[in-house]
Amino acid sequence: MADPSLAARPGGSETALLLLEDGSVFPARAVAPGTRFGEVVFNTSMTGYQEVLTDPSYRGQIVVMTQPHIGNYGVAGADEESEHPWVEGFVARRFTRVPSSHGAEGGLPDYLERHGVPAVDGLDTRALVRRLREHGALRGVVTTERSDVAALLAELADFPPMTGRALVDEVTRSAPLTMPALGGARARLAVLDFGVKANILRSLAAHGVELEVLPARTPARAIESLGVDGVVLSNGPGDPEPLVEIVDTVRALIERRVPLFGICLGHQLLGLAMGGRTFKLKFGHHGGNQPVVDLDTREVAITSQNHGFAVDPESLPAGCRPTEVNLNDGTLEAFAVEGRPILSVQYHPEAAPGPHDASPLFERFLALLPALAGAAR
Repeated sequence: MADPSLAARPGGSETALLLLEDGSVFPARAVAPGTRFGEVVFNTSMTGYQEVLTDPSYRGQIVVMTQPHIGNYGVAGADEESEHPWVEGFVARRFTRVPSSHGAEGGLPDYLERHGVPAVDGLDTRALVRRLREHGALRGVVTTERSDVAALLAELADFPPMTGRALVDEVTRSAPLTMPALGGARARLAVLDFGVKANILRSLAAHGVELEVLPARTPARAIESLGVDGVVLSNGPGDPEPLVEIVDTVRALIERRVPLFGICLGHQLLGLAMGGRTFKLKFGHHGGNQPVVDLDTREVAITSQNHGFAVDPESLPAGCRPTEVNLNDGTLEAFAVEGRPILSVQYHPEAAPGPHDASPLFERFLALLPALAGAAR
């Protein structure tokens, strides 16, 4: 049912809509054409919309931005986290068509249209976000082409929920890539690409690390044969529990005492490999303002996050110790494994977009590598 506050604005017409699986209809204005289905989530970042669009972790999702004006500074190639956008659709209160920035290489609406991402604005995003907070992330469809609500609802009913979806294979690279360190190489790491953001790779390279970026399903023996100093388990989309083969690979690396750095989905896969469980969050953590507290030091970091699943700390076995929790909802943000060279965090230390509070984690992981023990600070 449409919200009465969404009536067409004077001088304009509502030519698009966002439809949720509960039957809620949000009339909107078309910004970039198309029709796409996905899980509807909201992101609270005030900037960094291009990084959001190109983050492979958003595969399968329609993203609603809570910041009312999106596109003010346009788009630029340097802000992309991958080669193209991954979101299924993009929604805002208002998209800026003419950017105001010396670094802009174009406007956001044209960028979305060029990449085939349906986008709409003009709807009450506050009402939409309240509905998602109350009911949780919902399946939805954004369309600038159709108005047949009953037929769209029937198609939505057949669209798969995020739970149970293994999306890593849709975003991982098909072949290995070697990435040189910036300056002299201090270490050499493998990165299992589950949908890795470019700035994670850039951040590691900036810390003097040579990288072997590998397809997601590279087996443990093939990884070990590279002779790397450790392995990074990257961010990525979807439900971690269907990724049984990858969990087995992570478990084998743990048993062989390979240093591991789990980030976001990588953190969840580490939890599963240790014998824990994961669960679906009501509406996930999407934004650059998530407060996390270190349980040992009581220091608080503001972090960038993008995930819809979390590790259940009660399911972790003896030897796994929770070290950080989210101050908003108490969910697990990091854990340590007794006697193992493992760093595991739910958030994104590379901060693209977001604050830089967590950037020291790269050095903290390097300090776990036998080749650099005692040298990294």
